[in-house]
Amino acid sequence: MNRRWSQLVYVVPLLFLALFFFYPLYSIFALSLAPEGRLDLQPLRVLVTQPYYARVLWFTVWQAALSTVLTLLLGLPAAFVFARYEFRGKALLRSLTTIPFVLPTMVVATAFTSLLGPRGRLNAWLMAAFGLSEPPIDLQHTLGLILLAHVFYNVTIVVRIVGGFWANLDPRQAEAARVLGAGRWQVFREITLPLLGPAIVAAALLVYLFCFTSFGVILVLGGPRFATLEVEIYRQAVHLFRLPLAAALALVQMAFTFVIMAGYTRLAARLAVPLEFRPRRATQRRPSRWRDRLLVAGCLGGMLLLLLLPLASLAERSLSLGGSFSLRYYRELFINRMQSIFFVPPAEAIRNSLLFAAATVALSLIVGTISAYLLAPSPRRGRALLDPLFMLPLGTSAVTLGFGYIVALDEPPLNLRTSPVLVVLAHTLVAFPFVVRTLLPVLRGLNPHLREAAAVMGASPLRVVGEIDLPILFRALLVGAVFAFTVSMGEFGATVLIARPQFPTMPLVIFRFLGQPGLLNYGQALAMSTLLMAVCAVGFLLIERFRVGEMGEF
Repeated sequence: MNRRWSQLVYVVPLLFLALFFFYPLYSIFALSLAPEGRLDLQPLRVLVTQPYYARVLWFTVWQAALSTVLTLLLGLPAAFVFARYEFRGKALLRSLTTIPFVLPTMVVATAFTSLLGPRGRLNAWLMAAFGLSEPPIDLQHTLGLILLAHVFYNVTIVVRIVGGFWANLDPRQAEAARVLGAGRWQVFREITLPLLGPAIVAAALLVYLFCFTSFGVILVLGGPRFATLEVEIYRQAVHLFRLPLAAALALVQMAFTFVIMAGYTRLAARLAVPLEFRPRRATQRRPSRWRDRLLVAGCLGGMLLLLLLPLASLAERSLSLGGSFSLRYYRELFINRMQSIFFVPPAEAIRNSLLFAAATVALSLIVGTISAYLLAPSPRRGRALLDPLFMLPLGTSAVTLGFGYIVALDEPPLNLRTSPVLVVLAHTLVAFPFVVRTLLPVLRGLNPHLREAAAVMGASPLRVVGEIDLPILFRALLVGAVFAFTVSMGEFGATVLIARPQFPTMPLVIFRFLGQPGLLNYGQALAMSTLLMAVCAVGFLLIERFRVGEMGEF
């Protein structure tokens, strides 16, 4: 009976994907590629015959790979510092470094422009310091700025996933190797790195997928010179209204995502080995030696410089726009000067965002945890196929998915077009793969003897999960909750198409302000963006502080 119920539980994520991912996509593809009931392959022929689309695909592939390598180079040292050292303000710093992941692209573009633009703070300081007549730094519409923004967005993925896994790795193997005469680099290369393999590959995969499907960063910071598949889908669907071609591009994007995920599944299965996890109090220490202090200071200083300087510039500009420091733009958020029917007080937008985020966290943890348990055993043919399927939402165009929701979910029993539940479903589709990728390395690293011993002593399967798995998984669940909360708070692409005007989120309000001319609207967008940063920082801190007894030690 227990086994039958456990198998029925595994239907939940499959049913969720079938109803709210594959069905809407099928509807939009059928409308676009078979408008009269017959399959029309002409859009796919256009992609093959015109070299422009091959160049777009190639740029999408290699810029994502380069962005991933750069993100790992910065993220892995930071993950080590957060995993192995205990220092004052650690929770606050980890929360602050997660904020970039939640900000709308246009806000980030504004932050980078205000810091690194021709008239930005850095150029102004350099011109004044060295008596220059022209700005020495010109990164506008360059590949360098795109790569910098991708690292800015995604480094927290490496810090969270790899750092969370690293924090509970048993250090005794490395210590034994040191006793036997191995050097630091040899210990890392031959002991630590292989053990970290599943977590590093999981983080790298997520970073690659986000850079592969990059939309706002390329559109705003790259300018007309650069286009990824996601940008081209947007241009074809929204600007040119060539839905068949946009659907064909979306199919190509999904196919590449599936191939990448299939390769990852095989690699992760080979890397997975049973591990002994230790509580953080046994693996972390305070930096007492000068080398440790220098490492911590260097890593944290580099992260703060890259991640927090643009955010600080954004917050400072929200107060100083117009020439003098004041709270004018924050006060204007509460005044409806144009008597617009779309006016939303900040408190209402914050409430909507938090409610959507809370519902997304709950649903993502349920669907993601069940999915991770389904995928955790050694992959047979069926599981090897399911793993890439669960990751497809991350590689699917938000524009395509949004149109699919509008077309498909308008009839009973799935008449959700006017329901705010649709926003939660869309956010969960993007968020639950993070939960899966965060839990899988831990689940596959669990020593099976722990479960077997508990079962021999008479523990039921449910009790084994509650008393063996959950204490070890709890920290990974918190990391998954942070990612789900972050994704929901900052999601814009699908939300702008499906959210009702009476339930706007903070990113939608920022988008409305940025879409209207005038210094006042721009200042209010900066003020709302700063409020979004503050709300997210508080939310992250609350999640970090959430502990039940000794849970979270693993």
